[in-house]
Amino acid sequence: MIKRPHLELLTRRLSLPRKFIQVVFGPRQVGKTTTIRQVLAAWEGPKHFAAADGEAASDANWLKTQWEIMRAHGEGLLVIDEIQKIENWSEIVKQLWDEDTFANRPIKVVVLGSSRMLLQYGLTESLAGRFETTYMGHWTLAEMEEAFGWDADTYVWFGGYPGAADLIADEVRWQTYLMNALVETSVSRDILMLTRIDKPSLMKRLFEIGCVYSAREISFTKIMGQLQDAGNTVTLAHYLELLDKAGLLAGLQKYAGNMPRKRASSPKFQVHNTALHSALFGGYFKDTRHQPALWGRWVVSAVGAYLLNQSFLHNYQVYYWRDGQAEVDFVIEKGQKLVSIEVKSNTDRNQKGMELFAKQFKPHRQLLVGDGGMRWQDFLKMDISKLFA
Repeated sequence: MIKRPHLELLTRRLSLPRKFIQVVFGPRQVGKTTTIRQVLAAWEGPKHFAAADGEAASDANWLKTQWEIMRAHGEGLLVIDEIQKIENWSEIVKQLWDEDTFANRPIKVVVLGSSRMLLQYGLTESLAGRFETTYMGHWTLAEMEEAFGWDADTYVWFGGYPGAADLIADEVRWQTYLMNALVETSVSRDILMLTRIDKPSLMKRLFEIGCVYSAREISFTKIMGQLQDAGNTVTLAHYLELLDKAGLLAGLQKYAGNMPRKRASSPKFQVHNTALHSALFGGYFKDTRHQPALWGRWVVSAVGAYLLNQSFLHNYQVYYWRDGQAEVDFVIEKGQKLVSIEVKSNTDRNQKGMELFAKQFKPHRQLLVGDGGMRWQDFLKMDISKLFA
């Protein structure tokens, strides 16, 4: 069984004296529960794992009961999965954690949740100063290669969902599983359960369009022309933000330098996992792979997805840039350092955008990925932090 790098991080943190609640969050089906079970398997001492994955687990008493089971041992490791399903969970955890702190009980706690909305609902207010986070993003090319023997092309099309890897021989079945077991669950449980959505059908349609247009810039005004009952651009921007926090679809903003950054009127859609791009597109791997111009869109989308997922690990922001017809595919910013990245997936793209961007913003580094530059296959395995060195 593959061990994600987060296993070592969590093991190291839990080996230290009790100080913080460990919060593990990220999209569904990326190995959060599997990783924490690996932690528990190696844990020496009392331990207790519970999942709030049912109606009976939705109230405060259930959570308090799990905590008391651990307290009976006096010490050890308590793990609560799907914590966001418990109403007012953060207030309850705060109370119980503080009681243990006051009583000098060396009980260590890990809570797991399925989206970044976990941070928005409870952590930053109720548990301020009491936690540290571990974000588990979608699987990388290196991980899918190690676990399933995939090559780069297979990864670009089928993405980083390990649970769906065994289904790719039957693409219709693969698409059905992806949409029903992953996407629908993420939207219904991780967004609709935690947030009031006045027009859920509108949000789902926005998600579908955004996945099809992944790695492409399109205005909300144009999108509204493809939607029924579209509301306004503010509503669409809000829904896109929620989809981003669920680890599904982001809307990259245009880089604006030191100018105040507002919601971009024309976001650049970017899936967190290229499997979503492929499943919503509706085509087939072999057909798309043999169309160079079309396949190039998937390569750009894969580069963007990798940058997006790595941003949580290396703490940088991802943008795009355009000035008239000149454009740069991706701009990443960390502190005072900028890196511009152009993905050259076919021979008809020039470097005018990179040149103009360099004159205007003087980036720390410029990188060409694809023909004439770093192989995109190698980029999908590189340590992004080195670009800021």
